[in-house]
Amino acid sequence: MKLYVTFTSPYARLARIMVVEKDLQERVEVIGAQTRTASSPYYAINPSGRVPYLIDNAGVGMEDSQLICAYLDSLDGKPRFHRPSSERDWTYGRLEAKARSLCDGLAVWAREMSRPESERSSTVLAHEAARAQRLANLFESEAGTTLLQETPVMGHLVLAVALEFARDRGFGDLTDGRPQLSAWFARMRELPSLRVTAPPAARGSGVRR
Repeated sequence: MKLYVTFTSPYARLARIMVVEKDLQERVEVIGAQTRTASSPYYAINPSGRVPYLIDNAGVGMEDSQLICAYLDSLDGKPRFHRPSSERDWTYGRLEAKARSLCDGLAVWAREMSRPESERSSTVLAHEAARAQRLANLFESEAGTTLLQETPVMGHLVLAVALEFARDRGFGDLTDGRPQLSAWFARMRELPSLRVTAPPAARGSGVRR
């Protein structure tokens, strides 16, 4: 299989984490894609130009980090990060949705900051900054709960990636002044899959889902 990514995208990173967590390195080739560039050869592979994008063994492509992560998690018939719908506890779904809201807002902020200064929207930047702080406060209040202390599922991974994305892209450290969230994040960063997929220094936006 082939997994197309940009190495600054938090969404592509989630798919890369799943490859490591499920020990699929021998089955999935990770390929850097050139996005947001006119006439990029990647557009012939995925016309939407988004990452991550996975091509399976049958040559069928799929995009969207949620879909790809669920697919990779299910390949061995023993999903660890996604619960079968017949057994789903919606608490986990709510956690993932809140974490994705944080990640999505930070991605919008990063894209706006990548524009020339004269073209940036101060309204958009302020809106997303306020959203991120509100959500960080929420996660600080929940960091010590049983849900956040359990063995990681998809929501934990999304939250950890979002927090690291904020740091790496110049937004700031959302764990500052939030001791419970800081301690939780420190533990999550010790996961081997997060270590080996740690993003390089910011190079352009590259934050397509």
